[in-house]
Amino acid sequence: MISVLFAVLTAISNGSASVLQRRAAATAPDSQSLSLALIGHLLRQRVWLAGIGLVIVAAVCQAVALATGPIAVVQPIFVIELPMTLLIASYVFRSALPRTAWYGVAAVTVGLAVGLGSAAPTGGSETVAGLSWVPALVITGIFEALLIAAARRTRKNARAALLGLAAACAYALTAALLKDAVARLEGGAGLTAFFTSWQLYATAVAGLGALFLLQNALQAGSLVASQPMLTLGDALISITYGVTLFGESVRTGWWLLPELLAVALITAGCLELARSPLAGGASPPKPRAR
Repeated sequence: MISVLFAVLTAISNGSASVLQRRAAATAPDSQSLSLALIGHLLRQRVWLAGIGLVIVAAVCQAVALATGPIAVVQPIFVIELPMTLLIASYVFRSALPRTAWYGVAAVTVGLAVGLGSAAPTGGSETVAGLSWVPALVITGIFEALLIAAARRTRKNARAALLGLAAACAYALTAALLKDAVARLEGGAGLTAFFTSWQLYATAVAGLGALFLLQNALQAGSLVASQPMLTLGDALISITYGVTLFGESVRTGWWLLPELLAVALITAGCLELARSPLAGGASPPKPRAR
């Protein structure tokens, strides 16, 4: 229950941060795409800095969630970040969500419940054994390079989708590294083992890379293009890391049918929710005076 609670808190913080970051990134010119100039532009935006503050809060909550639960359980819960964000934005802007948005909230929520219930992730170790990180890092690096290369050849929403998937992969890697690092706190060496583990510093590098890719995805196109790739990519790649690196298990066989249904529901829900002006970081239009 602790891992689920902190995973939900992470989703709320991350979802709100994405909206704030999208609002700031949308003001950057196209010429700054995939360059450090984009980060320089964003550092001057108070809205973006507020989003970074929420990212830090999310990182702390995520560390607690991963330390107390399997990665294949914790990471998929993050698909609720967009519905949570819309509900919060609706309250802040005092604007009721349209009926279609509520359908999106329901689709994501039901999809998550069906997906976790069908997959039923269990077991696994707290740390990664031996040299298992080597092939995982090599494959991840190749996958990221291919996505970024393809993104550089495209524009607008196509680039946003590719970079959103690249960011998702980086965030999933960050979570796996963080889980491996945090597990060392429980050993005899405690803090010494934690701060001397290479996984901790690799987590920082992967996290910064994920943040950079996310800003470029948000700057390149709409949330409708980037958010589903980010949300589903993070969940599915995290499950892959959980199974291959930590030895966690998920149901297969005929259970794949409801699992695919869950993916379809979450995708449809995210697409619907990402169309909302609130998801794009904009306040709803003011009603006309009569």
